[in-house]
Amino acid sequence: MVFVLDKHQKPLMPCTEKRARLLLERGRAVIHTQAPFTIRLNDRATQDSAFQPLRIKFDPGSKTTGVAIILEGAKGSKAIFFGEIVHKAGIKARLDARRALRQSRRHRKTRYRKPRFQNRKRKAGWLPPSLEARVDQTLHALAQIQKRTPITHLSMEHVKFDTQKLEKPEISGVEYQQGTLLGYEIREYLLEKWGRRCAYCDKTDVPLQVEHIVPKTWGGSNRVSNLTLACEPCNLRKNKQTAAEFGYPDIQAQARKPLKDAAMMNATRWRLYVSLKATGLPVEGGSGGRTKWQRIERGFPKEHYFDALCVGESTPEHFIHLSAYVQIWTAKGRGNRQMCGTNQYGFPIRHRSRQKVHFGFQTGDRVKAVVPRGKYTGTHTGRVLVRASGSFDLSADGQRIAQGISYKHCRILQRNGGWHHAQKTHFRLTAETRFPPHG
Repeated sequence: MVFVLDKHQKPLMPCTEKRARLLLERGRAVIHTQAPFTIRLNDRATQDSAFQPLRIKFDPGSKTTGVAIILEGAKGSKAIFFGEIVHKAGIKARLDARRALRQSRRHRKTRYRKPRFQNRKRKAGWLPPSLEARVDQTLHALAQIQKRTPITHLSMEHVKFDTQKLEKPEISGVEYQQGTLLGYEIREYLLEKWGRRCAYCDKTDVPLQVEHIVPKTWGGSNRVSNLTLACEPCNLRKNKQTAAEFGYPDIQAQARKPLKDAAMMNATRWRLYVSLKATGLPVEGGSGGRTKWQRIERGFPKEHYFDALCVGESTPEHFIHLSAYVQIWTAKGRGNRQMCGTNQYGFPIRHRSRQKVHFGFQTGDRVKAVVPRGKYTGTHTGRVLVRASGSFDLSADGQRIAQGISYKHCRILQRNGGWHHAQKTHFRLTAETRFPPHG
């Protein structure tokens, strides 16, 4: 899929790669941006164009968020876009390092820095910076897609699993306790809580069974606080014993501990859900249990973008087309404001120039380098790492492809936007899975 803009830079319906190539060859379009690849038509405006419903779906995650765009056409549903938003890592570690450095200054013979604990107030709904960044990066990706595609509906997985309903099923009545979906909610919760391993022998990558800590024959209930995961051999050996009788007295205490990570991720998802509703578009929510159930029912493998494709009740039973490529958007940032690098003891070892732009280039810009001679003779395209000396490095897909390239051989393709864009082919599906038969 290729993003398309009209002559006034307003979003039009996306097109295929073949059609985009033909439009460029015939002079009807020009390249608007290299990453994500977008073309702009010279002879078309939005008022002269037809539009179809487009729904974008998000599956938020701690490291990667899955994205999918569904087109509801006259002949059926098409998944025209698959994407993964790779969130920026190391935010908490950098904040901890800065905090430690500032605290150490209070005990050294340097300019004294007063502790400022009394004037720190957190607003209502405050989230840690590492979690806030995930929400902001997802919203930024949505804004970039909306600039290029006329999105009409939104869907997202706003809870991994509903912990309140699992702990207190009477909240929503008896109906919630019945049906297939509840089993998926409970199993997803237990897999997260027990680290996808057997609670008794710590085995991983084996089939796990839902097991009662206190057996039902001894009055044990079906509440999640009395459930754990066990491999089949451990489950058979335990038989009708309690966990304490089986030699694991701490299992019950561990089962009653709250799942802090789940609560944290649920808070992030709810913040994102509220932010999406503020866009004014209709927003559909769904749980992780429903997503997993729908993905398995449709025969899709476990991938972030397939999870996003199966979010919410709007997921169609069949898809007549699936995109062959997955776009990887990695949050890189635009640098930092640290002017002095220190060693492990807090002493300065290097200083950075206040100037970020050298010879018209900035680190992170996408450039094309035509090297006439030397070790890296040829044409290279990628992200640039600038130096004040004018000797630049180029990297692509996280790998350094050229070093010591003169700025004179480089040409700007696109300015740094804080993101790295790449593309890959998705998991190769069989014909039966790609286009499941009707009925």
